[in-house]
Amino acid sequence: MSLRLRTDVTTCETDDGLVLLDARSGRYWQLNATGAAILRASLNGATPQQIAARLATRQPVTTEQATRDVQALIEQLEQARLVEAEPRSAS
Repeated sequence: MSLRLRTDVTTCETDDGLVLLDARSGRYWQLNATGAAILRASLNGATPQQIAARLATRQPVTTEQATRDVQALIEQLEQARLVEAEPRSAS
């Protein structure tokens, strides 16, 4: 499942990660460097398992824990209506 930002969400890089602004509500979310890397990878089509495997090689965390953490962040972004699933193209 590939993700995309909703059309009314903009991002801004920071020294520590990424800020997402929801123009509908005026609310913003700040992601640390790891959260920003997860979001970028998801937007580029990586699966949660692929992202978790990468994180587990760079951080002191098991692949299983990294997978849970990646999935939890994606779920939070979806619940906040900041991202949505990219529609699959017809083959």
